[in-house]
Amino acid sequence: MTDSVWMLALCLMAVVGLLVLRRRMPAVFWWLVGYPFVALRVLTTYRATMDACGLTVPASAVRRATARMIGRQAAPVPPRRSFPRPTGSGLVMRLRMASGQAPEDFMASADRLRHAWAAHAVHIRPTKPGWLELRLIGWDVLEDVQPARRQQKSGPLCVPLALRDDGRWHVRDFRAVPHELILGATQSGKSVYLRNLLCGLARQPVVLVGIDCKWGVELAPFAPRLSALADTPDRANELLDVLLEEMEARFRLIGLASVGPDTVLTSDVWGLPDKVRPVPVVVVVDEVAELFLAASRDDEKRRDAMVTKLIRIAQLGRAAGIYLEVCGQRFGSELGKGATMLRAQLTGRVCHRVNDESSANMALADISPEAALAATAIPAERPGVVILGDSSGGWSRARSPHLTLDEAAAVCRATTALVPELPRLDSFRPVVAVEPAETAAVVAPAAPVTTARPVTE
Repeated sequence: MTDSVWMLALCLMAVVGLLVLRRRMPAVFWWLVGYPFVALRVLTTYRATMDACGLTVPASAVRRATARMIGRQAAPVPPRRSFPRPTGSGLVMRLRMASGQAPEDFMASADRLRHAWAAHAVHIRPTKPGWLELRLIGWDVLEDVQPARRQQKSGPLCVPLALRDDGRWHVRDFRAVPHELILGATQSGKSVYLRNLLCGLARQPVVLVGIDCKWGVELAPFAPRLSALADTPDRANELLDVLLEEMEARFRLIGLASVGPDTVLTSDVWGLPDKVRPVPVVVVVDEVAELFLAASRDDEKRRDAMVTKLIRIAQLGRAAGIYLEVCGQRFGSELGKGATMLRAQLTGRVCHRVNDESSANMALADISPEAALAATAIPAERPGVVILGDSSGGWSRARSPHLTLDEAAAVCRATTALVPELPRLDSFRPVVAVEPAETAAVVAPAAPVTTARPVTE
């Protein structure tokens, strides 16, 4: 009787330990328990599941003839598959489609496959003609997102920013998608996304330019790493003029470098030799609505001029190594003449939780109506969840890791030495406040310490 009690107690302790492990460390639980059971279920029920989902094809004539010879009926043939390989958040298989099948057939059955295999999600995407990648997710990977432990993509101007719901990282590659629009309501996680972006760029030799017409409240903590900061519409207008001058100078450099007989022709700065290649410039425009607010005719003229300048940078800046990152709560035609044209140049789209459906449509409707509907369904209790869209029409759900303002400011202070030299922006360089202890040491020399002497009678 005692042995039975002990065995029952040990079993209960093991079950409780597994439940705690599943809650606190889902990745470890997946490798120890989840993957073996799910992989076994997939292997044993693959043919029946594919047949139930209508993803099989009739057997070939040779198989039908062989089955008739032995008195059996030839069963439908499922797509050929590879062995389920484990990943950090699930498993992945390669599928070889049969003749007559299309990727849309498998994508439409993804939800049925998820229920059949008791998975959190199933994502299917074509890899090459005739082949698909089936990625099964074991748990909700967006519930607790941790920063990427390793660089997900090599090369300059590549920053991992958010974890997708299929377990892969969304890497912001400025050379592939030069300009981006970030929309989101208050407390939606937009500022955290921007902090991750600035911290990732701060560790690289990149010129960071900030435009924040809320008197610099949002971007002031990153001032030690910024090469320029404009905190009013007038200063922003002047800064855009300087950026246009810099862009024109870079185009002249590209033209001069391609004149020689032995030089390699190039149409952008990345084709120039390293010793003469200008440093990339990333312009972050925070709360774009504040930049374009107009209360008089003079403000309207300035607004239209700034929109025109931003459109010029968006159209020509990629070749000159100047990239735009535009953030705000709303972005549309109500911001003035040319705003819709500017939005069309911002091919990368990031939409957090928004206050109304029209904001989601402004960000994603021209890419995919389904993405706009998904943006309106983001729950308020999950800040940081975003819908990522691109000009190809594809979209995905992701979440950026939480990064506090103090941590982001510390990264910018630690990377001050990486601020590149760009003389045109010297007049816009933000003034960085000195720490109080350092100020006291610099301004006032140490006063002599007076020692008390005993009173003698």
